[in-house]
Amino acid sequence: MRWLAVIAEFVIAALVAVAGLWCWRNGVQTGWFTPTADAPGFSATRYSGPWLAGSAASAIIAGLIFIDMVARGVRTRGE
Repeated sequence: MRWLAVIAEFVIAALVAVAGLWCWRNGVQTGWFTPTADAPGFSATRYSGPWLAGSAASAIIAGLIFIDMVARGVRTRGE
């Protein structure tokens, strides 16, 4: 039964990590501006705080689940 919990935590940690990557990609947006009159063309990067905070929270949660998964996996039978 312990190994079922370890496998379930592995799957959940992977899903939460993927959600964190998705949040990060939505939180960083690059815009391209063409040259106009005397102004040169340039690119600007916009960072969205809520998306990046969601990414950080997802990384923390995935890390805690991973730590718990490892602790369950290496626990001896005597405990």
